[in-house]
This record gives sequence, structure tokens and C-alpha cells, in this order.
Amino acid sequence: MAVQGVVGASFHDPAALVGWMGCVQAQDFAMAKWGVGMRLGAPEAAVDAAFNSGAILRTHVLRPTWHFVLPADIGWMLRLSAPRIRGFCAPYHRQLAIDAAVLRKSRKVMVAALQDGGFLTRVEIASLLKRAKLDTSDIRMNFLMMDAELEGLICSGPRRGKQFTYALLASRVAASLGGSASLDLSGDAALGELARRYFLSRGPATVNDFAWWGGMTLGQAKTGLEVVKGGLSSEVVDGVEYWFEAASRAAAASLPAALLLPAYDELTVGYTDRSAILSPAFEKASFSGLKPAVVVNGRIVGIWRRVVVKGKVVVELTLFEKVSKTAMAAIG
Repeated sequence: MAVQGVVGASFHDPAALVGWMGCVQAQDFAMAKWGVGMRLGAPEAAVDAAFNSGAILRTHVLRPTWHFVLPADIGWMLRLSAPRIRGFCAPYHRQLAIDAAVLRKSRKVMVAALQDGGFLTRVEIASLLKRAKLDTSDIRMNFLMMDAELEGLICSGPRRGKQFTYALLASRVAASLGGSASLDLSGDAALGELARRYFLSRGPATVNDFAWWGGMTLGQAKTGLEVVKGGLSSEVVDGVEYWFEAASRAAAASLPAALLLPAYDELTVGYTDRSAILSPAFEKASFSGLKPAVVVNGRIVGIWRRVVVKGKVVVELTLFEKVSKTAMAAIG
């Protein structure tokens, strides 16, 4: 919790936090903003401002889902993870009759439409693809958009009201960096940098955890760890080796009595083994800890949801076990 910024208030800027963590899973946009804001002690408006300005971007990277990522990192992370994500997409492409010619044509349409710094919504892009006689029915549109993201052609633009927009990645990165250079990493150097970010921001963790989070093979994960393990510490617990920051900040942090974690929070989704925070008895009810979670003394004890009742926001709790009055007061 300390190295992730959940406790200790180490970060005050959304971009600094995302850069420290490498990526933050963000397919549920509202929940991802909660996760970032919770770590910063910042209001939603601050995260919205960082996203709309392009200080943090959103694209498909690492695994076949959206993540927040920095403009300086988006290029090398896409080059590293795109081949594996394309492998995931390949059977769906065959099933949906999306071939190389279709992908080339859809990319061309999107790039032309977004020239000169333009921003378009998914609906607007779909209309242009249909005009070019490209089928966007079923879930084909999802895969056409993901393909253009994986090619490093498009990424998130600022929101237009409640709608998401897309922009050319090159123009979005250039506007955000203002002439500064992006990181140019590849091969073992890229694996090493991803490993460094992961173990510094999520340790103690295992190489299997890193492989899951990075969407990579175990061999790639081991290579990345080998590059950076000289700057890490390790400890074997019950026959499993955990890696973490050599001079961890965790010792100075105090555990909060209660937390309301958002869905897909990095405190759970960042690890393939979640037994440290989640009892096996609660796995099914909590969707393996990926639903919005009630955490007491470092353990998931329930789930929560936000509902609007008569114009007021109400947080409804479903607790898996009885908690103390002190814990209930902290939750409330």
C-alpha cells in the first residue's frame, strides 16, 4: 500500500503517480479516476484535468485492456506489448473476417480524419468507417479501434462532455511533451524498465505477478527482472521469492483502518496471487477482488457500489463478514 501510494501521500500529481506505477488499468474510467484520486488525496477534477490536457493518456497496452500511461512511455510500452495483444486478437479477427486489407483501410481512414490535431468520438469515427464501406457491426469496431491503438496511430483525446474522443498519438504526445524526448527503449532494456517500475511500485511481488501484470511470458518477465534485480531486495516466504525496493518506504507508513477500493484497482489487479488481501472464500463474490472492494486492516471484507437515490449519492455495502464498530465507523 505504501509503495503504491495508497498510504503515505507520496504523490500529488496524476502524471507523477502514473509514471511511478508505469501503467494504471483504466477500462472502467470512473473507477480508474477513483484509484488515482484516492492515492493523491485529490478531487476528480484534478484527474480529469490531467486526462483532458494529455498529461496522462489512455490506450490498450500491456494486456488487451485500457490503461493510463504517460506520453513519454506510451511508445516503448506499445512496442513491447503490442505483439502479445495482437496474438490475443488474432482469433477474433479471423472469426469476424477482419483481414490485413481491412485493417490497413481502417487505419488510413482514422489517420486522415484526425489530421491537424483533430479530436473525434467513437461514433464519429464509426460513421467515417461506414462511409468507407467498412463494417463496424458486432464487435468489429472494438477491434478496429484497438488495432489503430496498437499501431501507435491513435490514443485518447480530451473528453467532450461525457463522450470520449480519440486523437493522433503523435500529435498528442508532441503537444504534451512540448519538445522533450520520449523514452526510446526496446528489447531487454524495455523489459528491464518495465520490471523496475513494477517492483518499485508494487513490491513485494513475484516474477509470476510481474508476468501477469505485464501481459508477457514468464521468460520475458525473468529477463526483465534479471536486468534490474541488482537494485532490488528479495525474500523467500513459504518457498516463494518476493522482490521489492531495496530501501522501501513502507516502514514509515501506517495501515489505514478502512479503504474503499475502486474496481480493477492496482492493489488487486497488479498481482496474479491475491491471497495476501483476499480470502479464497470471498473470491467469487468479489470477482477475484476486482469488484469495488471494502478493505479493513489490509483485507477485503466486502464490496460496494455507488447509487443515486432521490438525487443523493449513496454507497451500498455488501459485507462478507462481521466487522467491528471501529471499522464500520472508518468505512462510514
